[in-house]
Amino acid sequence: MKVIAMNKLNHLRIRGFRRLADVDLDLRPVMVMIGANGVGKTSILDAVSLLSASASGKLNTTLSAIGGIGSLLTRGIAEAVAFDISMEVPGYNPLDYSIELQSKGNGYQVFREELSQDRGLPAPFKHVTAEGSRIRYHDGQNLTAPTWDYEPEESALSQVPKMFHGPEEFRRVLSTVTFYHVLDVRQRAPVKLPQPIKSAVLPGADGEDLVPFLYSLREADQPRFEAIVDTLHAAFPTFEALNFPPVAAGTMAMTWKDSCFDKPLYMNELSEGTLRFLWLVSLLLSPSLSTVTMIDEPEVSLHPELLSLLADLMREASARTQLIVATHSDRLIRFLEPKEVLVMDSDEDGLTTATWADQMDLDKWMAEYTLDEVWRMGRMGGRA
Repeated sequence: MKVIAMNKLNHLRIRGFRRLADVDLDLRPVMVMIGANGVGKTSILDAVSLLSASASGKLNTTLSAIGGIGSLLTRGIAEAVAFDISMEVPGYNPLDYSIELQSKGNGYQVFREELSQDRGLPAPFKHVTAEGSRIRYHDGQNLTAPTWDYEPEESALSQVPKMFHGPEEFRRVLSTVTFYHVLDVRQRAPVKLPQPIKSAVLPGADGEDLVPFLYSLREADQPRFEAIVDTLHAAFPTFEALNFPPVAAGTMAMTWKDSCFDKPLYMNELSEGTLRFLWLVSLLLSPSLSTVTMIDEPEVSLHPELLSLLADLMREASARTQLIVATHSDRLIRFLEPKEVLVMDSDEDGLTTATWADQMDLDKWMAEYTLDEVWRMGRMGGRA
């Protein structure tokens, strides 16, 4: 699916979610979160994933998989998990969405939900509103109850009729959020095995479609394939080419030609760092990134000299997707700008705080030091 770059999520507030008792922040094209272990970086990623699941009709499944709502509540403080998020609408005021989940018996309920928009009236225009079992959708004239089978454990947003363009576009944008964990590179990992010959628009969360994705690019989008190859040349001076030999009926492998060796290397012969960088390059240069792309610890296994290229790739990709990244790497921070770095910390009660680095008084420090040095000196917080 092509990204509609105009529809960006621009603000997020999370309440009652683990240590995120109340975190309120602007969303930017590149948001790289830094901070010590346990300050809430992964919780931000999980919270956005849950919010996305609520928009795609997978709220019940996702909550069950993570242990239920009781395991998410900020202990001793919150009785509900709540999200507020807004999306830019070209030529109009943003769409504002809120949802609150509460415990109910052994499960949960969607206690309150609303999708609204400021249209210059005394009160916001409501596209969708829900309070308990009272569900209403604006049909163009009035707020009316759904006339179809309604699933009470899923959000009203996930069940909005596709004919309602504004709400449906908001639902589509939010539901396409994609979360990429650290790539599995164990011996029998999908990225190391021959893969089916098929059409693929992304390399896959586990690299399971890396081979057909790159093969499809080579055949149908040569400039983009060459951009990936050029990046690999810049990262690995002895790299020469990627090739795609058939293996068996319906499958193909991928080989890496290196000038140091007479024979090409298969994927299972490459180092962990090489595989992960190849996967990241392919992902970030894909023309089919989702509206929001979340990546956890992209620096794992990468040589420090590759992090400058990674930062450039992230910046380039941000023209097609919003990037939310969690990292522990001070070397990656060296190649970022303060406006791209969100510092995560804990207050005296152990609850998460989040501050953009460019909102800190860092000018005098940045005149003499790089951003990673300022972080290591403790001038930005975000350290144990």
